[in-house]
Amino acid sequence: QVQLVESGGGLVQTGGSLRLSCAASGRAFSGYAMGWFRQAPGKEREFVAAIRRSGGTTVYADSVKGRFTISRDIAKNTVSLQMNSLKPEDTAVYYCASSTYYRGSYSQSAFDYWGQGTQVTVSS
Repeated sequence: QVQLVESGGGLVQTGGSLRLSCAASGRAFSGYAMGWFRQAPGKEREFVAAIRRSGGTTVYADSVKGRFTISRDIAKNTVSLQMNSLKPEDTAVYYCASSTYYRGSYSQSAFDYWGQGTQVTVSS
């Protein structure tokens, strides 16, 4: 069974940093792309970042550009999200997701497998 397990969430003050990790099964990790989404209370789930299988192409939401970095470790079957200069508006449940093949976008529908989510809370 394909599984994605997130870790690294927690409470941090404004301006602080957190690093999220996602451990994935081989099938999930070896697909077209891996991504991170987030959902704040009362808000729709939104795209945060994605990385192609090769690791050479990354895409970020405008709201996190310059602050977040997505990366992957092939040997460990993990994808990470380094989050710096955190703001209260970054508070959300963060989900790791796998896209097995190209579907034209990085919308939610383009991703096939999802983790359970990890809570990130940024206090002011």
